[in-house]
Amino acid sequence: MTAHPRRLLALVLAATAGTLVATTGPAEAFAPKTPPLSTPWTSQVSTTNPLPEYPRPQLTRTDWQSLNGIWQFVGASNINTPPTGQTLGEEILVPYPIESALSGIMRRQDYSYYRRTFTVPTGWTGKNVQLNFGAVMWQSKVWVNGTLLGTHEGGYDKFSYDITSALKAGANEIIVGAWNPVETQDIPVGKQRISRGGIFYTPSSGIWQTVWLEPTNSARITRLDTTPNVAAGGLDLIVQAANASGQSVTAQVLSGGTVVGTATGTVGASFRVNIPNARLWSPDDPFLYDLKVTLGSGDTVGGYAGMRSLGKAMLGGVLRPTLNGKFVYQLGTLDQGYWPDGIYTAPTDTALRFDLEQQKAMGFNMVRKHIKVESDRWFYWADRLGLMVWQDMPALASGKEPSTAGRTRFEKELKEMVDEHKGITSIVQWVPFNEGWGEYDAGRITDLVKSWDPIRMVNHDSGSNCCDSDPDPGNGDVIDDHVYVGPGIGRAPTATRFAVNGEYGGLGLRTTHEWPTSGKFAYEWLADSNALTSRYVQITGRLIDLINGSGLSGSVYTEPTDVEEELNGFYTYDRQVAKMDLARVREVNLRVLGAATGATLSTGKLASLRVTTPGYTNRYLRHSAGAARTDVIGTASADRQDATYWVRPGLSNTTCYSFESRNFPGQYLRHRSYRVYREANTGGTFAADATFCARPGLSGGGTSLEASNMAGYYLRHRSDEVWMDANTGGSFTDDATWQVTTPLWRSGADLTVGANRSFRVTTAGYDTRYLRHQNSLARTDVITTGSSLADRQDATFTVRAGLADNSCYTFESVNYPGRYLRHAAYRLQTATNDGTTTFQQDATFCAQPGLSGANLSLESVNYPGYFWRHYAEAVYIATNGGGNTWDSSSSYNADATWNNANPLG
Repeated sequence: MTAHPRRLLALVLAATAGTLVATTGPAEAFAPKTPPLSTPWTSQVSTTNPLPEYPRPQLTRTDWQSLNGIWQFVGASNINTPPTGQTLGEEILVPYPIESALSGIMRRQDYSYYRRTFTVPTGWTGKNVQLNFGAVMWQSKVWVNGTLLGTHEGGYDKFSYDITSALKAGANEIIVGAWNPVETQDIPVGKQRISRGGIFYTPSSGIWQTVWLEPTNSARITRLDTTPNVAAGGLDLIVQAANASGQSVTAQVLSGGTVVGTATGTVGASFRVNIPNARLWSPDDPFLYDLKVTLGSGDTVGGYAGMRSLGKAMLGGVLRPTLNGKFVYQLGTLDQGYWPDGIYTAPTDTALRFDLEQQKAMGFNMVRKHIKVESDRWFYWADRLGLMVWQDMPALASGKEPSTAGRTRFEKELKEMVDEHKGITSIVQWVPFNEGWGEYDAGRITDLVKSWDPIRMVNHDSGSNCCDSDPDPGNGDVIDDHVYVGPGIGRAPTATRFAVNGEYGGLGLRTTHEWPTSGKFAYEWLADSNALTSRYVQITGRLIDLINGSGLSGSVYTEPTDVEEELNGFYTYDRQVAKMDLARVREVNLRVLGAATGATLSTGKLASLRVTTPGYTNRYLRHSAGAARTDVIGTASADRQDATYWVRPGLSNTTCYSFESRNFPGQYLRHRSYRVYREANTGGTFAADATFCARPGLSGGGTSLEASNMAGYYLRHRSDEVWMDANTGGSFTDDATWQVTTPLWRSGADLTVGANRSFRVTTAGYDTRYLRHQNSLARTDVITTGSSLADRQDATFTVRAGLADNSCYTFESVNYPGRYLRHAAYRLQTATNDGTTTFQQDATFCAQPGLSGANLSLESVNYPGYFWRHYAEAVYIATNGGGNTWDSSSSYNADATWNNANPLG
């Protein structure tokens, strides 16, 4: 960072509306510190006018003055005795946290004082003067000319004082006392820790958002609560104001400078501005209207608002969140908002915007703001760029029961967060708790938030499956499980709550751009950028099956940038290096979003097609005696196989799809004389008749399948039969919408239950080796008919129906009856069935066609994409492109393919 010369007597603060003169006595000259890592914007931070942008985009006034810049500073033992009229011993750059390099202090300070002087511009004569703070962490006291204006508690909400009565002619003195106890007190603290490390970070004490002055009338507007009401065709508005009880208020909605709606109401009461044919806000079209609001007594402010509707609906037989009446899959990142130079405070507004721009460019349409509340300008950029936001409440310290005082503080600050952000278009979900950290009364708190804001979704506890000892209260709108590395879905959606995977990923890569401390953390390490990208593409691609097969409606990847010791980012912590191939990241993200609309299916995989018509959602498309029909499918193997299909590239158009019968290979669903059958390729029009193009579900969810050679005709169930029909009204849109689900029969290859089998390696040069167990662990050895009986029996297993799913298989040791092959810590081994669900899943494997093009591969039922694979004589469950040493290599497909051999023992 470049050092700037000190201004000894006069500090000129250039601001949007003019200049303000501050005088300081002799103090230790301000000098920026060198951060552990410098961002591209570190050297661009001005000491005379840092963060010069107007800080409150939703309540703007034309006349204002920034107080950002160099203040005097001193540490203290309390904040009860302000150093009025004294020169303080150091200088600090506001608004960067005390612990940050950009502040010039860069140390921990529990208690501290800030001081500066200012003069009121002559043009403000006759006006009231407001002193505004974006945020101060955590408790603050403010004095002007020795007069205590008030005490504020809460590190994430803005506050103001009318300082008119405390002002005098000429120079005026401001003193701010700040105390940040971090985790030593029960306060909402997020991830700040005095004892930082791992997933907890450096505190951000003191003033950390813009401080500014503005002249106002005595009667003044203080907040605009905007609620888009798409159904009613207008914007509902409540104007909050001071000293203006009962006054009239006029609101104008503008587009490109043209007034499109006007209405008059009363301060504190809701009224509606009609907006004919409103242009709706979405990630694809983040359009915002401008606002102009005027009190009857004259105060005028500007602002903005987006028109959009939020809700949830049963679509395709699955409860989904909706945006503007449609299911939009919420694909996001876990954005923690930390910076190596400014900690909680981005060095510049361009830097603040950069993080969101990059996430949008990577194909994400949502961001989870993780247990931190950002400045108003961050939300402005989310609104402007088109990123939906899940807003977390900063957590109380984890690992202890919150005190009565802590609960009171939490609920007060939670209400402030909700109230101050009601007008943010991009916020679609509130998250009161994360993984049970500081959690209490989750059901009551969820209902409280819903009562404060009934429009948005409420997620009672993101990751309640992960680390929360409290039972799920069952209310709210969301079931949110965390799965690392994942992704995954722990619990299915219900009739009242949709399901999301609130955290997954955490893939790590070491670089030379790292925070200079030990204890580096990631959930899985990759060797280089290519391996990291491939692994991201692999795991994120699994979301397609979770969306279609399990009803997943949103996911959050950890995380956009590294943060201190956490090295999970797409970018390094300093934002200097992209750690992945971002074009490949964007490609898979867009593929996931396409799958969520029903327009993209996963080829080469098994799937079943479930009816979505209300009252018939327990029926599946199946073929029986060749004709396609719908049935309730029971446990019979033949029925389950009849209702399972290989999804193939379309026989006549590879951008569309064909559906090959699981139990009649080479036979496909095709339409003939409008009826749908399962038949073998007879030539002629067969290829076209057997090709269907996936379309977004006509009913608003799921997938509709249009005939490739009959435009406007869709695969539709009619009574129990399946036809190609054009839209005839009635229940057609539901009847012609299908939910692509996890296959009812999960094995794509067959083994004979009850038979003894051995499994021979197929990798060239190693094909004399067999899978066997030795001292419980699975490995491969050369075994022949001349080997000892014990060795041959170790390499022989009895095929059983899968303990967790009888369309898959479990393998029992021949010489140790009751012991089964199962995976634990990725290693294949034998163990006795303990009767738990975990064991049954770990010991169940689905047979699939060999990954190398022949023979057989065996896939874990609870770790999809992980197959038996031999590596250096040991046998693991491995995934190609994974982060473990036994996962990827050029021979993976061969190593994960086995010959289903006659039994050795």
